[in-house]
Amino acid sequence: MTRLAVVAAGKLRDAGLQALCDDYVRRIQPFAPLEHLELRDAPGLRARWNDRSRGLGPRVLLDERGEQIDSRGLARWIDTWRSGGARQVSFYIGDADGFTGEDRDGADRLLALSRLTLPHRLARLILLEQLYRAATMLAGHPYHHD
Repeated sequence: MTRLAVVAAGKLRDAGLQALCDDYVRRIQPFAPLEHLELRDAPGLRARWNDRSRGLGPRVLLDERGEQIDSRGLARWIDTWRSGGARQVSFYIGDADGFTGEDRDGADRLLALSRLTLPHRLARLILLEQLYRAATMLAGHPYHHD
């Protein structure tokens, strides 16, 4: 089974938002293993995604210049990688400065959650909910309704 990872720069300092994120992490677990990491800063993110020795698979950066897809499209991305044998798909959320051109060039995919500028902590919650939605779709669970 393909593992999902959400790797974010910085810690959530809002207890309510942390509780919501923890709830989605808990909900995802029956459908797909999930690793939720909070790293200190953007250099920590770069060190993580540049560590190809771990053979973790596709790296998706959340970036406003990225591709906007719907929930089914995200599920298709994950399914394609899973079918291709990816051990893990990692989603990276940068700090307030975002990602550099070099960072974007090194990513396997760029994903824009919206053309709106979102606070990074809110983007994390939205991403976790969408990963839960994608995992339930792939499992045939009725969470997502057309």
